[in-house]
Amino acid sequence: MNRILYLHGFASSPASGKARFFAERLRSAGARIDIPDLAAGDFEHLTISGQLRIIEQAAAGDPVALMGSSMGGYLAALYAARHPEVPRMVLLAPAFGFARRWAEHMGADAVAAWRATGSVEVFHYGENRKCRLSYALLDDGSAYEDYPDFHQPALIFHGALDDIVPARYSVEFAAAHPNAHLEILDSGHQLLNVLEYLAPKVREFLAGPETTSA
Repeated sequence: MNRILYLHGFASSPASGKARFFAERLRSAGARIDIPDLAAGDFEHLTISGQLRIIEQAAAGDPVALMGSSMGGYLAALYAARHPEVPRMVLLAPAFGFARRWAEHMGADAVAAWRATGSVEVFHYGENRKCRLSYALLDDGSAYEDYPDFHQPALIFHGALDDIVPARYSVEFAAAHPNAHLEILDSGHQLLNVLEYLAPKVREFLAGPETTSA
C-alpha cells in the first residue's frame, strides 16, 4: 500500500482537526499516513518553494499519495505535476491561483506596503494568534503556475459556498483535466459539515489497493 502524505492548509498545522480526522479514518483502513509541518517551525519565512521541499523530504523518494487542504491542495497539485511517481491525490478546496488571488484580494496598495515593510501580520489558526509573515511568500509564489498540469487520478471536493477560494477555480481546473473528478458540495471553505460524507470516499480512493497512474 502506498504511503499517504496529508498537507495542511495555510496558517494551520499537523494538529488541525481536519488533519487528525482524516488521519484517523485512513489509519483505521490500514494506510500509512504522515502529516508534515509545512512551515518547518518557521512560519514567518514560509514560501511555496520551501513547502515543496518539505514534501519532497517527507516523501523520501517513495511514490506517496497526497491529500491536501486549501494551500495544501495547491501544493499537492504542484508537487504531483513535478513528480509523476505520485499515484493519486485528494484535493480539498485547493487554492489554485494562490499568489494571484492573494494579491488581487489585498489590493495594489496593501501589496506595495507589504513589499516595502517586508512582512505583514496574519492570524495563525494553528497557534491561535497573529504571526508575522514575510513578503517572500507572495514573491516566491508568483513564480508558480495557477493551475498545475498534473495527470494523475484525483478527487477534488469544493464547497459551493466557499468565500476564500471560490469553487469556480476547481471547476475551471477540472474542465481541462479529465483525470480529476470534481464534486461541488453544499459547504464552505473548511468543508467541516461534510467530513463524514467525504471520509468513505477518501478512504476508498486513497487507502484501497495500490495502483499505478497512467
